[in-house]
Amino acid sequence: MPRPSRAEAEAAVRTLIRWAGDNPVRAGLHDTPARVVRAYEEWFGGYARDPATILGRRFERSGYDDIVLLRDIPLHSTCEHHMAPITGVAHLAYLPGEQVVGLSKLARLVDAYARRLQIQERLTVEIADALQRELQPRGVAVAIRASHACMTSRGTHVHGSAMVTRRLLGAFEHEPWRGDILAVLSA
Repeated sequence: MPRPSRAEAEAAVRTLIRWAGDNPVRAGLHDTPARVVRAYEEWFGGYARDPATILGRRFERSGYDDIVLLRDIPLHSTCEHHMAPITGVAHLAYLPGEQVVGLSKLARLVDAYARRLQIQERLTVEIADALQRELQPRGVAVAIRASHACMTSRGTHVHGSAMVTRRLLGAFEHEPWRGDILAVLSA
């Protein structure tokens, strides 16, 4: 499907404003369609980012042979069912093969996949699979804990709940590494 133009996207926002019961040309809303489209460019910028490029610059592991873990990576995504915010944290770990990657690249990988319409389960899988495919480590672990506004701001209005998803690959699927990584992720 061809991507709509900026003018078409702004017209769609004006339609939603009218549907909500307001006037899109009143003073406070006149520039809102353009602001919403600019916000969408940022919120959904992950579609333009390639995980292989993000993880492309690697370094020799220099003899390091244990878990590499980056915890508490801020995560901001959007639920594909209601287009409501998903906020939380991601924890990424891997057992290096021959190479390691800079820590900022792990956070950028999370951000690239999070800035797409998502469900948390697929987000977890996409991040883990990209790490496995690009770094070829001995093991990968990804855990995400997030709150979903589709539950807190509508429907059941359940506040304070969080969904946890995880994916373990390679050595992390089996003992002794499985117990080690699960302990570290839950610490």
